[in-house]
Amino acid sequence: MTVKIKDVAKRAGVSVTSVSRVLNGEKYVSEDVLARVNEAIEELKYSPSHIARSLKKQKTNTIGVIVPDLTSNFYSTILSSIEENASKYGYNLIVCNIAENLSKELKYLYIFQEMRVEGIIIMHEKTNDDIVSFVQNATMPILFSSVKSPDPTFMSVLIDDYQAAFDATEYLIDAGHTAISYLGGDLQDITSGQSRYNGFRDALIKHEIAINPDYIKFGDYKLPSGQALMKELLALPNRPTVVFAASDDMAVGALNCALDQGLYVPDDISIIGFDGSTITNIVRPAITSMQQPIYEMGQISLESLHRLITRPKTQQKTDIVLQHELVVRDSCKKIN
Repeated sequence: MTVKIKDVAKRAGVSVTSVSRVLNGEKYVSEDVLARVNEAIEELKYSPSHIARSLKKQKTNTIGVIVPDLTSNFYSTILSSIEENASKYGYNLIVCNIAENLSKELKYLYIFQEMRVEGIIIMHEKTNDDIVSFVQNATMPILFSSVKSPDPTFMSVLIDDYQAAFDATEYLIDAGHTAISYLGGDLQDITSGQSRYNGFRDALIKHEIAINPDYIKFGDYKLPSGQALMKELLALPNRPTVVFAASDDMAVGALNCALDQGLYVPDDISIIGFDGSTITNIVRPAITSMQQPIYEMGQISLESLHRLITRPKTQQKTDIVLQHELVVRDSCKKIN
């Protein structure tokens, strides 16, 4: 049978209130009562109900996290940072992998609400009217990490994706490339889809380089997508000299495809990625990538949400824009 707090009180010969005070670490508990309660807890193997205590305190110390794709190197890395920093504040995480499914996202948001989580971190920017309505009417703080919020009154922690893609493209142009391909994600994504493509496009326009529509292809940010799109590029009669992938996973897929077809990177074709995830430095050749400060992004997201939870009236809900950085490795070469 389940041991209850009243059983502990009976064994220790004290009131239920005294046991509750011991469990909650409250002051003004005598050493005698403390010893008797702890002895009773040990003898009865009593384990307090986290849910019951949370409901009583109206505080769950739990944060919900919406992740679009846990197989992504980027999201798994940022999630690790969020979890590490959450533990410093005594928070537990409930992580929901929605696999880009909006119905799943809405379901999990309502589950978070029912579980009375302290706050929610969302790393997914596709949305619909129901999700926007939930966000706008939520009773707990919500923060968007690595993506732009669909509602400007909510805080986002992210980089300037447009400028980062623009800078990456200018780096390729400065290296002598004019036949530049772009492997992008879903253009419905404002942050990683539209902003990155627009940055790429505008850099070419600035330098008066023609945009070859055959070189522009869109996938889903994943490794197989990069591999499939690269195969299409390599089948062109005049293939590009460099491929700019909108995610590191796509860049690795492109690299694998090139190697499978007997090409050498960067001698035969150059590749540049985006995100700066650990995978770029594991493969060979190591991939040049426009790096987001992934660990810092997770840390700041958690710390910002903590401030919204504990000091909601003093926190301005303005976006926090972090600095991107180009990390040059071995996958791009200069050409005449």
